[in-house]
Amino acid sequence: MSVHILGIRHHGPGSARNVKAFLKELQPDIVLIEGPPEADPLIQWTGHEDLQPPVAILAYQPDSPQKACFYPFAAFSPEWQAMLYARQQRIHVRFMDLPLSHVFGIENEEAAKAAAQVETAPGLNSTLLRTFPRNSNLEIFEAGDNSTFISSRDPISHLAAAAGYDDGERWWEHMFEYRQQQEQVFEAVNDAMQALREELPPRNDRHEQLREAWMRKCIRLAEKEMFQRIAVICGAWHAPALQNMPKQKEDNDLLKGLPKAKVECTWIPWTYSRLSYESGYGAGIPSPGWYEHIWEHPADDGTRWMALVAKLFREQQQDTSVAHVMEAVRLANALAALRHYARPGLEELNEATLSILCNGESILMQLIRDELIVRNRIGKVPLEVPTPPLQADIVKWQKKLRLPQTADFKDYTLDLRKDTDLERSIFLHRLQLLDIRWGKRSETSGRGTFKEQWRLQWDPAFSIDIIEKGSWGNTVDEAATRFVTHSAGSTSTLQQVCKMLESAIPAELPAVVEVLIQRINNLAAASGDVLQLMEVIPSLVNISRYGNVRKTDAALVNDITESMIGRICISLPAACTAVADDAALALLDLFYAMNDAISLLQQEALSSSWQQTLLAISGNAQSAQMIAGYATRLLFDAKIITGEALARVFSMSMSVANPPSLAAAWLEGFLKGSGTLLLLDEELWGMVHHWVSQLENDIFIQVLPLLRRTFSNFTAPERKKLGDKVKNGGSGTSIKAVTTGGIDDQRGAAGIPVVMQILGLHDSKLLADGA
Repeated sequence: MSVHILGIRHHGPGSARNVKAFLKELQPDIVLIEGPPEADPLIQWTGHEDLQPPVAILAYQPDSPQKACFYPFAAFSPEWQAMLYARQQRIHVRFMDLPLSHVFGIENEEAAKAAAQVETAPGLNSTLLRTFPRNSNLEIFEAGDNSTFISSRDPISHLAAAAGYDDGERWWEHMFEYRQQQEQVFEAVNDAMQALREELPPRNDRHEQLREAWMRKCIRLAEKEMFQRIAVICGAWHAPALQNMPKQKEDNDLLKGLPKAKVECTWIPWTYSRLSYESGYGAGIPSPGWYEHIWEHPADDGTRWMALVAKLFREQQQDTSVAHVMEAVRLANALAALRHYARPGLEELNEATLSILCNGESILMQLIRDELIVRNRIGKVPLEVPTPPLQADIVKWQKKLRLPQTADFKDYTLDLRKDTDLERSIFLHRLQLLDIRWGKRSETSGRGTFKEQWRLQWDPAFSIDIIEKGSWGNTVDEAATRFVTHSAGSTSTLQQVCKMLESAIPAELPAVVEVLIQRINNLAAASGDVLQLMEVIPSLVNISRYGNVRKTDAALVNDITESMIGRICISLPAACTAVADDAALALLDLFYAMNDAISLLQQEALSSSWQQTLLAISGNAQSAQMIAGYATRLLFDAKIITGEALARVFSMSMSVANPPSLAAAWLEGFLKGSGTLLLLDEELWGMVHHWVSQLENDIFIQVLPLLRRTFSNFTAPERKKLGDKVKNGGSGTSIKAVTTGGIDDQRGAAGIPVVMQILGLHDSKLLADGA
């Protein structure tokens, strides 16, 4: 009976190659792998044609799905290769890490203790309460060369420094990942880790002690079951602890009485970007795409890699010749030789690429990093793998609607007049109601509202959201209906409920729409805040438009909208009095959105009520001047106040009898959003010019900040033209005289030949007659 401890680096292609070769030579009876024992039933799927890495084991607590962790695997992960070997040889294979039922149980117990301490000691720092957000991922795998130790340095860095390296990662790669012939590599790794554990300060980590005790327990169990050749795959740091076993009683005492929690596991697709360091994964690697390359082409001297770089550059219309590739490969190998490496690594290849193919410009290196070094790749999981019902329903719809999960983003333009696109839109809107943000919607150009633009990009962390929302139903339809109904009943904010309704109508959930409309009606009736009502009118009008596009009944929404607009028209004039300048400035946006929404409804009665409200605000001396000015502007745009009536209102508001600050505020409201008004309306320009010119110097200095704020909101071309107009002495009178003095026929006739020539009619008889 023999036990063989194979200390590896998680996600290391060299380690994976060594494990594969060692197992073929040893031909073990059983393989024990560092991983959660709860996932043992999932190993049977390894080798299935539809289970394609990168994939991950998702383990979670059913009664609290936020508590979850991932165990990712790539094709070059030693654990994956060990599972493949065991399945192909039809031998026993098990996971041997500390069960997650105990891990979660310990975390729950510690959280409860911390919460009790917070309750009994209010002054206690709340940061002692440990929480695990759904995106923290509680990665249980830690790389043997990448763990957290009491030593301030990564323990591998000690070995690297002894070998003359300043980077432990680079030393490990050249010593173990890049080498082709590695005899007795696992003995060397075990000896090195043993020396580190003896020399470094002891690590008083109870969780690690429990893990190693449980691993030894699994090894003893395999020995008790009379397996003759036992292969153990574990992180390199743990190898000495499994090779030099303490007494069984010590481990049993350590593991006695551990708390437990229920745990469930499944396979999910993973991505290379989530396998990298940047995702926050503790055992991550900096270059999964590069590791895949050296796993598939272990003897590559850089030629294949440079060919991939050249292909990528050519796809981006960058000139790259065969000579460039050859010279870059030569330079990379020369750098490796100078550094006493057996072969060029990624660092040498990147330096050669930067010098030869990029001409020293680093901007293209980001492209290489995204497309080759990290690489956007997502795995695949068989549909037959047991999953929570809601996740199975989502996968079924993704397949039916031809919306695959992709690691990179993919854009879709949906035409809602087509059945398939309409179903896609409904599905994506339902996912958004469940707070599963797979798709992000953006504005699109097109006729009416018959088009939607979506950008889809799958994140493995969505699996946690799906499991969490699975408590509301087994299908997307059922879960969205129950979840939104519950959310609507627990919120008292009218704006939030309107946003829910805006999403529920395109999701085509009639029961939800009915509940939300009733909720809006109740909240609106109880609300005395006219500004809150104004905030929701645009979204309700938008809902009416969706109702028409999607052939749903929007009459109930329209009734509520009309009722709320009536209440706004009654209460708004009083709400516009005694308003501070800052509040008035914010209120202008509500006026604009409200005016736009009413115009969109195209109902004469509502438009008339709104215009009467604007007249009341404009004519009330107690109204905030900025709001009164903007109300006058909206009436001017609607052709309600024009000509002499406008001149009279303007003269009264800008009179010298009024405080200059109030006059400037009124002018800011009137001119909000468009300087073109001043450029085209000479009468208005003249009135503004006259008002400014008659201001005394000290008063002009007082109102200058207000005027500057007004004109700063205009576009740059508008400000330039207004400046030119002032510079040229335009006061409004001379231009007005020209425009009212009739048309100069002689000057007009002189321009006809030029216009005809521009239109290509210079040879026609019409040109001759015109000339």
